[in-house]
Formats: sequence, structure tokens, C-alpha cells
Amino acid sequence: MSLQMVSTISNSSLLQPGFSLLNFDGHVFFFGQKGWPKRSCPTGVFLLDIKQNELKMKPAFFSKDSCYLPPLRYPALCALRGNAESDEYQYIIHGGKTPNNDLSDKIYVMSLVSKSSKKTTFRCIEKDLGGDVPEARYGHTINVVHSRGKSASVIFGGRTYTPLAQRTTENWNSVVDCLPSVFLVDFEFGCCTSYILPELQDGLSFHVSIAKNDTIYILGGHSLQNNTRSPSLYKLKIDLPLGSPSVTCTILPGGISVSSAIVTQIGDTEFVLVGGYQCDNQKRLVCNTVVLEDNKIEIVERASPDWTPDIKHCRIWFGCDMGKGSVLLGIPGANKQLISDANYFYILRCKGAEEDKEEETAAQTCSQTSTEDPGDSTPFEDSEEFCFSAEANSFDVDDADTYNEDDEEDESETGYWITCSASCNVDINTWVPFYSTELNKPAMILCSNGTGHWVHAQCMDLSETMLLRLSEANVKYFCNEHVDLNKGLRTPKKAAPLKKQPMKPARKKAAVKFTTPVKKSFLRRLFE
Repeated sequence: MSLQMVSTISNSSLLQPGFSLLNFDGHVFFFGQKGWPKRSCPTGVFLLDIKQNELKMKPAFFSKDSCYLPPLRYPALCALRGNAESDEYQYIIHGGKTPNNDLSDKIYVMSLVSKSSKKTTFRCIEKDLGGDVPEARYGHTINVVHSRGKSASVIFGGRTYTPLAQRTTENWNSVVDCLPSVFLVDFEFGCCTSYILPELQDGLSFHVSIAKNDTIYILGGHSLQNNTRSPSLYKLKIDLPLGSPSVTCTILPGGISVSSAIVTQIGDTEFVLVGGYQCDNQKRLVCNTVVLEDNKIEIVERASPDWTPDIKHCRIWFGCDMGKGSVLLGIPGANKQLISDANYFYILRCKGAEEDKEEETAAQTCSQTSTEDPGDSTPFEDSEEFCFSAEANSFDVDDADTYNEDDEEDESETGYWITCSASCNVDINTWVPFYSTELNKPAMILCSNGTGHWVHAQCMDLSETMLLRLSEANVKYFCNEHVDLNKGLRTPKKAAPLKKQPMKPARKKAAVKFTTPVKKSFLRRLFE
């Protein structure tokens, strides 16, 4: 086992505990960033390009027929192959936390559409489930089993929020263990069936699960109800006959009391268990080899890598399986660096150089690889306050595809994330799409007051129908703060002149004619 440090910089905070890594044909992709995606990478999925001990992040893209996939932390994730001999496979993503701490109960399937040196395109679809659908959760596991020529997914464990009927002001955001039910998911028909097994008494989260053929082994995990890390080793056997499936559980000796451990596969039947915590105040620095042979499991201790002093003395660590026997590890470096977002990253290679060329086998692995959710069980694991970066020390000038958060506009002051009005409630860290036309940024409309300024349509209480009508019509719009002012200053429209009825002309006085001569004095008195 070899441990190698990776150069990073601290100008991004995308990578934090709860992230996931996906390995497609030897290429590692990062999923589950901190915060909502920005314009540079609206999908929230990045290719991790590691060259010369430098880590670069390149945005990945979704096909046009893909659904919206929010950045989820602490989800359950595993690979799904078409059959045992197929080289093509997909990833199943279930549950997890959104950036505003909402829990997801949706299940997504992500597949690789195309990959070139400049662009990677994925297709993501949401699967519709029926029956005993698992509730929204995080910190659980999902595995794929094969029996009698059929395949099914198995979901177990995790945490969820306290039910609404039991919530009070004091415990509104508290979490509890999910019931220790085993969910069997048939992807062909979208049916879910739950099983309650007497051997599984306590809910578990942040455990490790390893699947091979029709068997799943569950190791470790943390129970909130008892505040313990289970030393038990469970063996789930799934049978998929033509009729109703059956699930049985057996408790085996030789388990390990650990939570948040990482498991990576190094051979056809061999796995390595690394990391995690053995109690509330102590990391687990011991590594183990797990061997699955002849329908049995064997766990033995193996030589650990030469841990650096920084790893030994830090209180928390986090990471994820990169595939093919490699693990990405991170520790907070805020105590030793000037920038609070700075972190150290390492790549742990569990195979020798000659073993790295071996072909990846079809056995499935699934584990919760991050630190336990802060505040749920262990006070020292309050890792939500740390910001973990995963970018290179330097970026190639001609590498236009490399993601650099410094290239982003400061959207807290300009762009879509401005404070558009006194009643503006749009926050880059908590915003979720409101209109059907929104994807990764809020809809805005131009107010025509003065030189004009942009406001959020949601803050103006505009319905979607009205927003579409205003965007299509060639009319001026005034926001809520300027609509009354605009009415007061508006120049009255020119009114059509009123038609006046012509007045009747005055009658002329008839001339008086005298037939006899009249004196002038008499005429003067007559007309005075």
C-alpha cells in the first residue's frame, strides 16, 4: 500500500464530506458538490484529472433527454451491469442530502453516452418505483445481487428526519435511524418490497456492504438509538425464483466495530477496508483485507500504509473509493494554512504496480465513505463547517475544459444571485427551481424603471403563465417597487379634442327706415 499526496489549491469549496466518486472505464468522476451547481458546470458532475500529482476538475455534461439531478451528499451508490460478462454498466444513485438539507427519496440511473478528450456526456434518468418505496434517507447502502439469471437491488440502513407527527420546535431538524428493513427493488418492473428480519434489530447507518452473486455482507455501522458501532457481521441471502423472492439473514462471527469506513476492490474475491472511526473520539488507522470465497467471508488485518503525522493527529478524515484499488482521502488543513478552505488530499493505492494492470471484475461494492453526518452522533465530527477543495495547484493556460471557480463571476453581487429588492429571498446556497423553465439559475425579468434593472420573477410573485406572457409580449414591465412610482410620473396620454356644438349666430338688428324726415336729436335719443 502506498500513500501519495495530491497538490490542491483552496479557491473552491466543492468537495466536502458526503461526496461520491464514479469510475467509468478507468476515468473517475466526482458527484455531490457543496452548494448548487453554477453556470460553468450545471450538471454538478466533474471529471477528476490527476496528472503529475495535480488534481484538475473538468465539467461533464448531460444529454438532452436527461432528467435533472441535484447534487446529493451521502447517497447510496453502486454499479449495475447488464450481465456478468458485460463491459458496459451504469451507476444507481438513491437518496442523499441536497444543498439545503432536504432528503431525497428518488432513485437515478446514470450511464456514459460518450467520452472524448474534451467532453464527457452522461445520460441520467429517474426511475419510477411502486410498492413499498423506501423513505427519503441518507447514509445507507445499495447493492445489486444476481440469482437464477435475475438481478435486483437491495437497499438497507440510513437515517431520516424525525416524522412530522413527532416533531417539536426543539427537535424539528433531528434525525433518527431508519427502521432495519431490507428493501428489494426490481428495476425491470419498478417494484419495491420490504422485508423485516428478526436478526436485524437496530437501524444502522454509515456501514459497509459488499455484494457477490446472491449474497450481501453488512459490516459495522453506527446506531443513533444506542450510540454504538455494531461489531456484528450480517449475511443477507437473496433468492429470486419465478415466484416471490426470499431474503434470509445470518449473524456471523468476526465482525469489526467501525463506521464510515471505505472499501475498495483489489481482486476477483479480495477487498481492502480502510479508514473510518472505531469510537467517537478515535479514527481507525488499521486496514483489513476481506476475502469472499466459497460462500464465506474472511477478514484479516493487513499492513497499514505509512500514515503521515497530519493524518495521525487530525480529528476527522473523509474520502471515497476511486475504483481499481485506489482511495481518495482528505483531511482538513485549516489549522496549518492561512486559508480556512485549504485541505490536504491523498491517494491511497492498495494494489502493487503490477496488480494495477489487472482487469476490474464484476463483484459489486458499496460503502458510505464520508465522515458521519456532523451533529448526528459524534460532536468531534462537525465536518460540515469545513470546506474541502479539489483543484490543481496550477491550471494549464490552454486547457479550456479545466474547471476553475475563480473564473466564475461573483454572483453574490452580480448576475443571477443579486438582492433584487427589499423582499428578495433568493439565496445561492438554498435556492431550488421554482418554475418549470428553471434548471440551475433563477428566472429574471427586466424592470423598465430608469436605466432598467433585473429582478427575480419569484420575488415579484409572478405566476408561470404571466412570466411566459411577459417574455413573449413586447411590453414594458415595472417591478413591485417601481410600479406605483411609474404611474405617478407617467405623462398623461393625449386626449382627442372634444367636439363642440356650434353656437347659433346672433340675429342682426333690422334697420329702421323712416319715410318722413327725422331730426338728428330725436334719433340720438331713440338709440341711446
